[in-house]
Amino acid sequence: MTAINMTTARVRIIGIVNATPDSFADGGNFLTLDAALTQAGRLIEEGADILDIGGESTRPGADPVPLDEELRRVMPLITAIRAKSAIPISIDTYKAETAQQALAAGANIINDITSLRYDPEMIGLVAHSGAPIILTHMQGDPKTMQDKPTYEDVVREVGDFFREKIATLAALGVPKEKIILDPGIGFGKTRNHNLSLLKHLDAFTSLGCPLLLAHSRKRFLGGLTGTTEPAERDLPTAVVAALAVAKGISMVRVHNVAATRQALIVAEAIAAAK
Repeated sequence: MTAINMTTARVRIIGIVNATPDSFADGGNFLTLDAALTQAGRLIEEGADILDIGGESTRPGADPVPLDEELRRVMPLITAIRAKSAIPISIDTYKAETAQQALAAGANIINDITSLRYDPEMIGLVAHSGAPIILTHMQGDPKTMQDKPTYEDVVREVGDFFREKIATLAALGVPKEKIILDPGIGFGKTRNHNLSLLKHLDAFTSLGCPLLLAHSRKRFLGGLTGTTEPAERDLPTAVVAALAVAKGISMVRVHNVAATRQALIVAEAIAAAK
């Protein structure tokens, strides 16, 4: 399995390939193998460091996808990408069987939006495979998460959630550098919750794990900027990524790699200046 180095200063860019018919940002655009493979190649050319492959939409209100359908969507794509490129691949799934088959086919990272809460087999797979795991904070599930999300203190509560997960995995021998924290922008959060999390990202970088920001094209950006189409939100997506550099993020997960890469180059140059 290819080692993933997340200890360097440069923010890593994860390019999204949604092999789904109903993703909020690009649903149906990459449903066929040829279209998805072409998109993967485009993201690599634009500078993606990692590809995130998903076969189930996690947009608000989305219905679950059966295991066999998820495997049908993602496995040929992972195999095809790995035949052409050594780029690290993240498998976006909360099902242990999908994750296990993806790792066997050449994937490197598990991206579980349920943070190991859905499938009881997932935590054992993480512990024994040695694959890095992305843990996402989500209140509820994709079907219900935007039904009046409520927190007393969203930053504190997300931080407490992560501390508990880190401790659980540490007890199984999973080191912090293999636990990637995603505060779950838009996953059971209001606009104000999202903004508070973005303002206080350093509260999570202080936990000692790589921090992933997955805010690309999210609805709150449309509400702030008046953009109705998800693809119109690539500029605010890049702006947020650039601002987050100063907070110590390690990775961003985005749809438009080229725009985000340019923003990160500028932000990192400013951060490195004397």
